[in-house]
Amino acid sequence: MAVTLKVVAQRAGVSVPTASRVLSGSTYPVVDELRERVLAAAKELDYVPNAQAQGLLRGNTGTIGVLVGDVGDPYFSEIVNGIHERATAQNLLVTICHTERDPERELGYFRMLQAHRAHSVIIAGSGLSDEEYRKGIATRVTSFRAAGGHVVGIGTPVVEMDRVLVDNRGGGRLLGRYLAGLGHREVALISGPEALSSSRERYDGLKEAFDEVGARLIVHHGPPNRDEGYHAAGVLLRDHPGLTALIGSADQMAMGALAQLRDRGRSVPGDVSVAGFNDIAVSRDLSPSLTTVRLPLREMGMGALDLALRPHAADGEAAIERRLGVELVVRESTGPARSS
Repeated sequence: MAVTLKVVAQRAGVSVPTASRVLSGSTYPVVDELRERVLAAAKELDYVPNAQAQGLLRGNTGTIGVLVGDVGDPYFSEIVNGIHERATAQNLLVTICHTERDPERELGYFRMLQAHRAHSVIIAGSGLSDEEYRKGIATRVTSFRAAGGHVVGIGTPVVEMDRVLVDNRGGGRLLGRYLAGLGHREVALISGPEALSSSRERYDGLKEAFDEVGARLIVHHGPPNRDEGYHAAGVLLRDHPGLTALIGSADQMAMGALAQLRDRGRSVPGDVSVAGFNDIAVSRDLSPSLTTVRLPLREMGMGALDLALRPHAADGEAAIERRLGVELVVRESTGPARSS
């Protein structure tokens, strides 16, 4: 039979309200002697409090909801690792919702997190340029905040909220200028969905850099995964034989391009240079190792939870924006453009 709060109170020799105040984390003052007796009794009896009941009293369950596009994507998994690192120190439960970048599913999960009285919701991914999605997120954010919750975005959000941003456009410029300096003038970008703000920002930075030297940038949009990178690289190499560099807007797309080039017997970087974005853990262990734009993924997750746990802003107070830098990491997969 489950141990109840009443049993704990009896074992400690205190009233049920006193035991509740100690075990619920209430700020109501309880003398140290009684507090120690309650904690000792709860430990001895292996009492597990009802988080849902405590959540009704506090207005939230102490749960952090995280909306991610793909739990198998190393980009998201490393961000989640950062969130977990902070949450563990605060004794908070993290609930991960896999949305597959589907607006309807994301909004549905958001509503469920609100129904379960989550403390905060972190939207861990760039917003979509979709008006229905924007309206839906705006409705959920307004409703969740009215109930006392916090909402934090990682990447460029579609509505006003506290957010953690990285300089995707600046990273694109860094990589573009580096490749342009190696003489690359025919380059293709294998990019994620055009409606995804991070994809647009990285393209804009690359385009700016290549325009400076009159280089041509060809773009192929598709799902941000390894298989799409493999397929897209084959199409691009067939249709544009003059290409000297392929860029994946995510490292796994660049990994697919590397596999396509290997299967075609093309050398990297001798025939074609390859680069990516994010610097996921496996990038350094590829052969050749992958040149990429490093994003501070774990720090992005930690920073988002820090914002989620801050005190509520006063009415009319501007959203907090935390900006993190990026870094170009040059490895073996890039080199001078081959001569025509």
